[in-house]
Amino acid sequence: MRKVLCIILALGCVTAAWGQKADLRKGNRLFKKEKYAEADISYRKGLMLDTTSVAAHYNLAGNLYRQQNMEEAAKQLDAVQLTASGEKFAADYYFNRGDVAIAQQDWQTAVNMFKESLRLRPEDLEAKENYIYARNKLMEQQQNQNQDQNQNQNQDQNQDQNKDQNQDQNQNQDQNQDKNQDKNQDNNQDQNQDQNQGRQNQDPSQQQQQQQQQPQLSPQQAQQLLQAIQDKEKQTQEKVDEKKAQALKSRQKEKNW
Repeated sequence: MRKVLCIILALGCVTAAWGQKADLRKGNRLFKKEKYAEADISYRKGLMLDTTSVAAHYNLAGNLYRQQNMEEAAKQLDAVQLTASGEKFAADYYFNRGDVAIAQQDWQTAVNMFKESLRLRPEDLEAKENYIYARNKLMEQQQNQNQDQNQNQNQDQNQDQNKDQNQDQNQNQDQNQDKNQDKNQDNNQDQNQDQNQGRQNQDPSQQQQQQQQQPQLSPQQAQQLLQAIQDKEKQTQEKVDEKKAQALKSRQKEKNW
């Protein structure tokens, strides 16, 4: 904002109420001495006397720019854009507004403002340099935004593709499991049917032969097994009778006593 100082001094003579002129002149003197905080107070006093004053807004914006308060400086300049654009210093107004936009890295606004300044003053080389600089920054910003957008789209597409692939894989696995289960059931059924048919189709002579192959007891062995069972039952019965007899004696003794 290299042109601010001379513009501030020029605007200090803009026709206004005497009190406002005094505040603006005092602010200009403080601005020249780089006492920006005190100049800010004087400019705001003058602005209170006339809120539509181009000089008050413009000078205050320049002072805020020197204090690195770009957001507030932009607001002060925007407040008088319609009025300032019709003044003889309009080219300087657009130049300074573009300079504030560069400080804010608002490249689109900077391009628009320097373009307007060059339209009013085409021979201004400094405005042309700033315009080219802001335009290149704007193009770079747009390219980065396009790249980010493309990357986000690619990521979304990859996520969708991976999701579809996972669903297809899960579906194929489920189908394969169902097929294997059905196949195993069919095999088991076929095996059972084969075994049943094998039993039904077995030759009676083979069945008789299998029965004959089972071990059989001789008559003598059968008699011995029967005798052993009877002896075991007899022993058990004798033990039971003995316990009954002892119990009877015990009851008799208790009764006599």
